[in-house]
Amino acid sequence: MQTRYATNPEDVKSYTTDKLREEFLVETIFELGKVHLTYTHNDRMIFGGVTPAEEELTIKLDKELGVEYFLERREMGIINIGGHGIVILDGTEYDMQLQDGLYVSKGTKEVLFRSKDAANPAKFYINSTPAHHIYPTVKIDINKISPLEAGSSETLNDRKIYQYIHPNVCESCQLQMGLTMLSQGSVWNTMPCHTHERRMEVYLYFNMEPETRVFHFMGKPEETRHLVLKNEQAAISPSWSIHTGTATSNYTFIWGMCGENITYHDMDFVKMEELR
Repeated sequence: MQTRYATNPEDVKSYTTDKLREEFLVETIFELGKVHLTYTHNDRMIFGGVTPAEEELTIKLDKELGVEYFLERREMGIINIGGHGIVILDGTEYDMQLQDGLYVSKGTKEVLFRSKDAANPAKFYINSTPAHHIYPTVKIDINKISPLEAGSSETLNDRKIYQYIHPNVCESCQLQMGLTMLSQGSVWNTMPCHTHERRMEVYLYFNMEPETRVFHFMGKPEETRHLVLKNEQAAISPSWSIHTGTATSNYTFIWGMCGENITYHDMDFVKMEELR
């Protein structure tokens, strides 16, 4: 697990491209037979990928978090973006097909990840945040989610928003997690853009062709910056930053949020004339 520390927006103004990528971009999320995690001090979220091959994988973070086991004081969300897999929670198995999700309750002691076929491995993307209460573990089938439809083809942001860990679906302490699919011909994930000082966010971009690139915009509205991402890379978006992006083709992304509330629509939209 690597660690990324919180940053001051005034300092970010002076960052070079390399420094910006070093602080906010995570280039390797999935690697066969490995667990790759990042701990960001922005609201203490842990995110990353678990890609089991022939052997089961688990997450062991006791000394790093000062606890006896990983989820002693945390909750977790999982979305599988790879092949057929299984998650085992304290002995109970959960079948995880492509884009199935799982909310894992605080206090779950053993979490095991398994691929049904190592030649087509599961890719479990996880978000974990501190938790103060035990809410029930919930399996989330993407085929049972009624997506929100947003944007339009005219504004190049026709998209469907699937809410996985959200008050409409299941209870959580502070974690929200979902998946947004852009239609063919659409490339903006949200514009006009927005901020939410009360919550940070992490984006995982995927379902992209090798040559496709995402331009993830961040920074204060009056002094924006950007990161260029390839398929299956992630960007940390601090609470003070704008949240938006565009790409050279359509794509899918998973958003994970935590902070002061779990109100999805708690956003402060930025007028186009205010962007610099």
